[in-house]
Amino acid sequence: MLKSIFSPVVAAMAMVLVCAFAVTGLAPAANASPAAEAFVQRNVDHGLQVLNNPSLSKEQRQAQFRNFLLALTDLRRIALYTLGPARRSTTPAEQDTFIEAFRDYAFAVYGAEFSKYSGQSLRVTGSIERAPGDELVRTVLVDPRAAQGQEPIEVDFRVYGSGGKLSVVDIVVAGLDLAITEQDDFSSFLAQHNNDVRALIANLRQRAERVRTTGQI
Repeated sequence: MLKSIFSPVVAAMAMVLVCAFAVTGLAPAANASPAAEAFVQRNVDHGLQVLNNPSLSKEQRQAQFRNFLLALTDLRRIALYTLGPARRSTTPAEQDTFIEAFRDYAFAVYGAEFSKYSGQSLRVTGSIERAPGDELVRTVLVDPRAAQGQEPIEVDFRVYGSGGKLSVVDIVVAGLDLAITEQDDFSSFLAQHNNDVRALIANLRQRAERVRTTGQI
């Protein structure tokens, strides 16, 4: 289950974040959240510099993308959310080990997806403040290779934080909530393995190594 479902979900998230390097501009919208939009734009400006710097090697681009990902997302929060109800029965040490395995696998997948970037971009169309400290930045994924008349894919970034400290905690692609989908997939895996979080951790580590070795997700 984890191999067949979780990988495409993370791959989709990876490509969206790679494309976040190439946001094409901000459009005004009602109920806008300027701070969240500025946060996205600031990270994108840095990403564009990385993409357009011909002096960087593949390894340097991947390293800078890793730093970009750490600055943009709260991977600890995302990882713990995806662990779902199993989190309540794990020790803090087990949680930390799971978070590290989740982060390592995510970086391996993002590195593999990075090489597939081919000009896609995200265009910010507006944002909404859901609640204080909870913003939704709306974008569309623009693919220059798409067939004529094909509608762009809607991508929403959920941004948490205040006081200048913001991070992405979830992404919704074409209505698919990636964090919820990952949580469902992990729960299915655990149900098939006696709720053994250590088995899930081992599986993530194995898959991370396979991705790094073969480049295949």
